[in-house]
Amino acid sequence: MSATAVVEAAEQQRVVAQQSKLVEATEPDDEALYEIEYGRRVEVPMSVASTVASSRMFRYLDAYAETHRAGWAVSECLFILDAGRDLRRRPDVAFVSVQRWPLDKPLPATGDWPVVPDLAIEVLSPHDRFEKMVQKLREYFACGVRQVWVVMPLQRQVYIYSSPTQVRILGEAEELDGGEVVPGFRLKLGEYFASVPVEPLPLESDA
Repeated sequence: MSATAVVEAAEQQRVVAQQSKLVEATEPDDEALYEIEYGRRVEVPMSVASTVASSRMFRYLDAYAETHRAGWAVSECLFILDAGRDLRRRPDVAFVSVQRWPLDKPLPATGDWPVVPDLAIEVLSPHDRFEKMVQKLREYFACGVRQVWVVMPLQRQVYIYSSPTQVRILGEAEELDGGEVVPGFRLKLGEYFASVPVEPLPLESDA
C-alpha cells in the first residue's frame, strides 16, 4: 500500500470514528431519567444532593402512607398527566391518594402510571431553571395536581404551592404540614435538612 493510500485510510477511519461519537452523543441514554414534553423526550439530570434530598423525603412520605393507609408514595415515577397532548412528568416524589387510586386497584405492570398525583414534590438542583419550574407548576395544576412542594436543599427552604400563584415558604425552623392534601403528615424541616448536608456553591470570583 502506498503512503498516500495509508494516509487516506487513516483519514477515513478518523471520520468514521467521529461520526460514531456524534451518533452516540445524540442518541438518548436509556438509563437516564426523562420526561415527555408534548411528545418530545427530555432528560432530567439530578445532582447528588437533590437525589439524596428526594430519597429522604420519599422515606418520610412513604412511612406516612403505609401507617395511615392513605395512598401511594412513589419516587421518580412517570405520570401520564395529559394523554392527548402526550405530557408525562416525573416528579422527584409524589403522593397519590386512595381516592385517586385505591389500595386494592392493580398497578400497571408496564408503561407509565395513568393517574394524576394529588401531590408532586420537586427537589431543585443548582442547574434547574426558574422558567422550567414555572412551566411545570402551571402544567401540574392545569392537569389536576392539588399541591406542589418545591424543596430547595441549598437554601434549606420548602415552597408550598396551592396554585401557580399561591405559595407559602417554610424555613428549616418550621414544620411541614400536609394539610388537606396529605392529612396527618408532619415533618420537622430542621430534622429533614440536617439529613441532607449540602456544600455551598463556589462564588463566581472563586471559579
